[in-house]
Amino acid sequence: QVDLVESGGGSVQAGGSLRLSCVASSATDSRACMGWFRQTLGNEREGVATLRPSGTSTYYSPSVKGRFTISWDNTERTLYLQMDDLKPEDTATYYCAAVGPCLGNWGREHVRLFSMWGQGTGVSVSA
Repeated sequence: QVDLVESGGGSVQAGGSLRLSCVASSATDSRACMGWFRQTLGNEREGVATLRPSGTSTYYSPSVKGRFTISWDNTERTLYLQMDDLKPEDTATYYCAAVGPCLGNWGREHVRLFSMWGQGTGVSVSA
């Protein structure tokens, strides 16, 4: 079992930036993907971005493409999510996940395929 610990959440104004971090306590299967997901109160968790630690390709949901950047530091075993041009609709709890598919519908079915999750970090974007 790998522990995933997120940090970096906070409150910003619209147009601002935040960088989320997720440290993995030990190595995961580098062939499987890791990703960031988010959830607001009363809504289902949705996918934001994914990558395969052993590869170079990154994948983004349409709602964040062009504004968010996912990356992996193998030395630090840390997954990052750089969030730029933040909008109020980006307000959510963001979760790091491991061992799942890079590609999916970014919805419930995609979420269910990830087996490891962090505890989440909150992001609030004011207008």
